[in-house]
Amino acid sequence: MTPWTNQLYFGDNLSVLRNHIPDESVDLIYLDPPFNSNATYNVLFKERSGEESAAQITAFDDTWHWTFDSERAYQEVVTDGPDKLAKLLQAMRDFLGQNDMMAYLTMMAQRLAELHRVLKPTGSIYLHCDPTASHYLKLLLDAVFSEQYFKSEIVWKRTSAHSSANRPGPVHDNILMYVKSDEYLWNVLHQPYDEAYLSTFFEMTDPDGRKWKRMDLTGAGIRHGATGMPWRGIDVTEKGRHWAYPPSLLEEFDEKGLLHWPKREGGMPRLKQYADEMPGVPIQDVWTDIRPLHNLARERMGYPTQKPEALLERIIDASSNEGDVVLDPFCGCGTAVAVAERLKRRWIGIDVTHIAISLMKHRLHDTFGAELSEYNVGGLPEDVASARALAEDSNNDGRYQFEYWALGLVDARPAAGGKKGADSGVDGYINFFDDNSNKAKRIIVQVKSGHVNRGQIATLKGDMERENAALGIFITLEDPTNPMTQEAIAAGFYEPESLTGNQYPKVQILTIEQLLNGDQPEYPRFATAATFKRAPRRKRQQGVQPSLDN
Repeated sequence: MTPWTNQLYFGDNLSVLRNHIPDESVDLIYLDPPFNSNATYNVLFKERSGEESAAQITAFDDTWHWTFDSERAYQEVVTDGPDKLAKLLQAMRDFLGQNDMMAYLTMMAQRLAELHRVLKPTGSIYLHCDPTASHYLKLLLDAVFSEQYFKSEIVWKRTSAHSSANRPGPVHDNILMYVKSDEYLWNVLHQPYDEAYLSTFFEMTDPDGRKWKRMDLTGAGIRHGATGMPWRGIDVTEKGRHWAYPPSLLEEFDEKGLLHWPKREGGMPRLKQYADEMPGVPIQDVWTDIRPLHNLARERMGYPTQKPEALLERIIDASSNEGDVVLDPFCGCGTAVAVAERLKRRWIGIDVTHIAISLMKHRLHDTFGAELSEYNVGGLPEDVASARALAEDSNNDGRYQFEYWALGLVDARPAAGGKKGADSGVDGYINFFDDNSNKAKRIIVQVKSGHVNRGQIATLKGDMERENAALGIFITLEDPTNPMTQEAIAAGFYEPESLTGNQYPKVQILTIEQLLNGDQPEYPRFATAATFKRAPRRKRQQGVQPSLDN
């Protein structure tokens, strides 16, 4: 058997699924596709009018419009997909028309069919969405997985309150759970009792403050063995019942102070059941006990659609065991991947933006350090030729994806949050510290995939002055000209006051070939670069899963 290595893939998840993920190889799928609860569905119901969608980061801005690609995808599902899915998609098109929502649902139909293929018979899929489109997505899931394998529509209260003048405040997301067969894995989890339940049912309190409730010591029906004999003068047979425990165990309970004796003579004793010894309430389909992300400052990575780790931990604990394979085909900043790593699952993450891949790599290394399991990153350019191919891929925002990938090579964050065309001449930036002032210095980064000239270096120098940047980095796919090199040299050196004698070229030109060969920008590294928000250090889970009923 080939040894397993965890996988991150850059690219369209449909292509990755078809080319890299074998049949029935995944135990658990979690997906939080674009246009979820942190975006808006409104524009999806309109014909294309130039209004921009509120998508998550960059790559989804222009994706879900009805185009020739949508038409081809629709025809592929109808002609080659499962029969029920083909019929459903035709009915949806009749109902919705050729608008952006139909393009979105066609995209999801293709991918759900592939996700069904890669899921093991014992596996489960959780699709995270919000109420605006959950009914359409549920129909797609019914068609792909069969309505008989629908298990739950989980309601997660994702925020404490939401101001809304003309309707009830929208505070929840939906998570649709389906399985592939009757043999699916399910680990029963428990939620803690809430205070209202404790005060209602665990109404008794010991002197030490422990809460308990009274439990019957008898069961219905007569028994003729030890459990039917009188005990402590109480004949339960006369009542048509029997003791739930043999007299020897009842004596043991009494010696340990676990029986409650009523004050009235002849009263029936009861067994004390302590709240802190109970596992809690078996998990239900309304989750109000997982705090929203805005209350979890340590976890926030600055990614718009990030979900709290506790949410993914519950899903992964419930529907997988250690060593199982967890797949997130829209993994964003990688919460599912990070939690799978911590819980000792194997994992596969896929995302179509280099921003997400860079953020995930930082998150994994910051979180687990030396304990991080080995993983590969697929789909990234490995030489100049593949880098040029990425830049020239006009069908998939190639120029922008090349830019994000190149920024990732130097650990730079995209300018303006990664919004296309919004960089004002600056493609990315790096923050760094070179003293104890706790004030970060800035490096601005410019990326070029086409023809380059001296004027671009002059422009970079002007941008540095405008941005009050200490350094400027110019990344180019083509070799720089001699006038460009001379213009960069003329900028001189940056010498930190706290590091006298250390000089760094103010303007540095780096080719893609140099970066692929391991070269990096020169700048002070007095402390860890602050470009990406650091994930808190976490240890991988030790031992068994304490929250499961084994």
